[in-house]
Amino acid sequence: MKSVEQHVLDLLELVAPIDPVELGLIEAHGAVLAEPVTSPVSLPHFDNSSMDGYAVVAADVAGASPENPVRLPVVADIPAGDTSATTIRPGQCARIMTGAPLPGGATAVVPVEWTDGGTEQVSLTRDVSDGGAVRRSGEDIEAGAEVLREGVRVGAAEMAVLASVGRRTVRVRPRPRVVVLSTGEELVEPGRPLGPGQIWESNSFMLTAAALDAGCTADRYGFIGDDPATVLETLEGVLPQADIVLTTGGVSMGAYDAVKEVLSRQGTVRFEKIAMQPGMPQGFGTVGGTKTPILTLPGNPVSSFVSFHLFVRPALQRMRGLPAEPPPTVRARLTAPVASSPKGKRSFLRAVLEHDHAAEGAGRAYTVTPVARQGSHQLSALAGSNALAVVPEAVTELAEGSVVEVVKLPDAY
Repeated sequence: MKSVEQHVLDLLELVAPIDPVELGLIEAHGAVLAEPVTSPVSLPHFDNSSMDGYAVVAADVAGASPENPVRLPVVADIPAGDTSATTIRPGQCARIMTGAPLPGGATAVVPVEWTDGGTEQVSLTRDVSDGGAVRRSGEDIEAGAEVLREGVRVGAAEMAVLASVGRRTVRVRPRPRVVVLSTGEELVEPGRPLGPGQIWESNSFMLTAAALDAGCTADRYGFIGDDPATVLETLEGVLPQADIVLTTGGVSMGAYDAVKEVLSRQGTVRFEKIAMQPGMPQGFGTVGGTKTPILTLPGNPVSSFVSFHLFVRPALQRMRGLPAEPPPTVRARLTAPVASSPKGKRSFLRAVLEHDHAAEGAGRAYTVTPVARQGSHQLSALAGSNALAVVPEAVTELAEGSVVEVVKLPDAY
């Protein structure tokens, strides 16, 4: 059997970063920058007021107080967006709004709260220093400075920066298009009645949501039966919409494992056993003339879930142009014993990871509690788990209090 680490390496060899494209800002949301972004101008682009108030020569209001206010004539009114070239002389002031350009000759802004709000003549009751309430040109960004590096994911903050430096489009690696297929004659669409021997299909919903959570676009093509011709026809039909295909089910040793039967004949997909539990049967390769990557995951729901986080997510990160890093791990104390783990396989136990403030000083900042039902078909505890407690291949049982490696699931990052 192959190791978990080797399977990850093999999958990363299978995929490559998606070629960059030029997209509009909104379309680029969630994509990864394929270029560094610099600012063509200084920001702010001009000296402007950070408050509503009065632009003054600071020396004119020296010593102003409520008992001894300074009165100045208001010679201009400057709103935000004003394009006129206003200038004041010593002994004058201009009423100014937040964001409006500082008039020539002015050295500071007195906030309106420190005045009587006059429009022709104003009484100023506090003094200011040179530069008070003024945003200087270039104090945020100098012209030519890099504002975003290549490899940054475009989120809301990055979108604001791109727009602020005048970009309408940006070169990015787009979000991978993931197509998800489940197989199995026993599957029924949720909401429809169950017949004998049938179950409601959940894997394609889970994997589609996981792909969306991983920053991809995702199309759920539901599920198909176990007829090899139908499986092949469906796979060929989805390839134009896919950068990568995920299937679940039909990859074990059973007589009706159609995915394995169909793809084995193609000669481009390998099926292997990984030394892990759950998730031992795995397949990977390419399909179609486009050589689209395909990852075939086990059909048991928990096996599919664990496989996604250990194997699929790093591959998707690589396709996005991000570091293909494994999920983060911590060391934690078991709050309950592990009675049995198969020798020769690495077990990934669904668990609840908690921060232990009392033990932090002793270097054991976490505790981990495996959930009660660990069968690969048992979904009931999945939503309440935030981690996977790892039992090494050579270990078959662990006592309460043992320190183990714990894989943090995305909501716990």
